[in-house]
Amino acid sequence: MNAGAGGVLGQMRRYVLVGLGNTLAHGSVFFLLHLLLGLRQAPSNLLAFAVAASLSYYVNARYTFAARPSKRRYLLFLLGMGTVSVAVGALSDWAHLSPWLTLVIFSTVSLVAGYSYSRSVVFRRRTP
Repeated sequence: MNAGAGGVLGQMRRYVLVGLGNTLAHGSVFFLLHLLLGLRQAPSNLLAFAVAASLSYYVNARYTFAARPSKRRYLLFLLGMGTVSVAVGALSDWAHLSPWLTLVIFSTVSLVAGYSYSRSVVFRRRTP
């Protein structure tokens, strides 16, 4: 199955590049909320995720998956990846993990799970 220019490897490369920008956005918002405003890690991670995920969704829709953004796809993406975000934040709160470790864990998990979920569910191309 061809995934556009560059095939699956090109698509993965674009996803990783977009992910680097999203990680910077996520980390900035997370630390602002958690360290400066004193929110717990779970809500900080969820809100930071919402900002970064919105950026991620729209850039990946156009740049990585060459798909038209839609409300349905956006909601699918937010629901799936938001669940991962809350779970990582809650686990971090429960285990009293460092906020830095929370960010690294979420970034790693969301890179792998996010690409797979985006490719197979959110931006899946339906065959006639």
